[in-house]
Amino acid sequence: MSKDHRIADRIIASIAPSIYGHDYIKRALALSLFGGEAKNPGQKHKVRGDINVLICGDPGTAKSQFLKFIEKIAPRAVFTTGQGASAVGLTAYVRRNAASREWTLEAGALVLADQGVCLIDEFDKMNDQDRTSIHEAMEQQSISISKAGIVTSLQARCSVVAAANPIGGRYDASMTFAENVNLSDPILSRFDILCVVRDEIDPIQDQHLAKFVVGSHIRHHHSKKDVVEPEQVQNEMQIPQEILKKYLVYARENIHPKLQNMDQDKVANIYSQLRQESLATGSVPITVRHIESIIRMSEAHARLHLREYVQEDDVNMAVRMMLESFVETQKYSVMKSMRQVFHRYLLFKKDHSELLFYILRQLAQDQLTFQRSTSDIEAFTIEIDEKDLIDKAKQIDIHDLKPFYQSKIFESNHFAYDARRKVIIHTVPETITPED
Repeated sequence: MSKDHRIADRIIASIAPSIYGHDYIKRALALSLFGGEAKNPGQKHKVRGDINVLICGDPGTAKSQFLKFIEKIAPRAVFTTGQGASAVGLTAYVRRNAASREWTLEAGALVLADQGVCLIDEFDKMNDQDRTSIHEAMEQQSISISKAGIVTSLQARCSVVAAANPIGGRYDASMTFAENVNLSDPILSRFDILCVVRDEIDPIQDQHLAKFVVGSHIRHHHSKKDVVEPEQVQNEMQIPQEILKKYLVYARENIHPKLQNMDQDKVANIYSQLRQESLATGSVPITVRHIESIIRMSEAHARLHLREYVQEDDVNMAVRMMLESFVETQKYSVMKSMRQVFHRYLLFKKDHSELLFYILRQLAQDQLTFQRSTSDIEAFTIEIDEKDLIDKAKQIDIHDLKPFYQSKIFESNHFAYDARRKVIIHTVPETITPED
């Protein structure tokens, strides 16, 4: 399977296949499942290899679904909620045995998840005192106990995947990530990847989502002749869950990627650039932990391909994940300028047609809003000047649009290109009236 050049895309397509879109979160969860290499040179200084992920966003964006999926697929997983978990429930607690009257030590969720994944839903509902108790577990991967005469240290070598809701229920793009989530800087810096999920209103995307949801419900009742072609293509990309589980266990047990000839200058440049941007925008503080995060993600990406050594591709993907995590957590006003600053890293291995479609969709949206505000008649076809798309594409170093005009994504979203008039025609799906 690892010989397939699309193996990374196939694994990402197989993560939570019942959830539409969210490729970035699926990639983050895939890297977290595979994990990096723990290091302990001379048994003196331990560096964790597990990747911690925080998903934050609007309600109804499948955050808990992602966590439930990881619980099913991970070889060892412990699921808990912030509301129903206390500090001792997460770490360890001492209780007196009723029969022998002796004090005994009981393991909490993070200790039970040792060498697996600890999933915490409703992370924002935990009180600060309980949250502080997991600081040590998330970085040093151990839990120190000194209670009732028992002084010991327990292992908690696990990834933490947490889901949180923003303050006030909805994510406000005009504020930074830290202002949206009531979490302190020490805990935010312990997460390698921060994922922001926004529930944005977009007629084209909403229609695809609705079709996907209805289609997945129908699929549970369909007869063989009803299967639609795009679903077959999608299913070819997906790996059966049982095989994915075996692949994951095999990779974690047998593959230990080594760092060799890593481009240190690239990582150093990105780190100093990120520090400057972080200082200028007052966003999530960038610390040395972020360099370690890049190394961990590079190793996880190499392990995902069952590679013995970390290659440049792995580092580039790790840098892209780190930057996406950083850019997504910015205020909306800062986000656009940051995408310009880091665009060559952010474009690594991204399908250009996906990217161009995103830009074209924005142009179509603006045009539609303008037509509706200036005319009383409901517009069902809109025309976009090709020059507008070319200008936007040049800004991100894309100069040839022909493959995009011939792509499936262009056609299936009701776009057509008129080469003679140099315009792109978009047919807006009609809203259905009750008489229909």
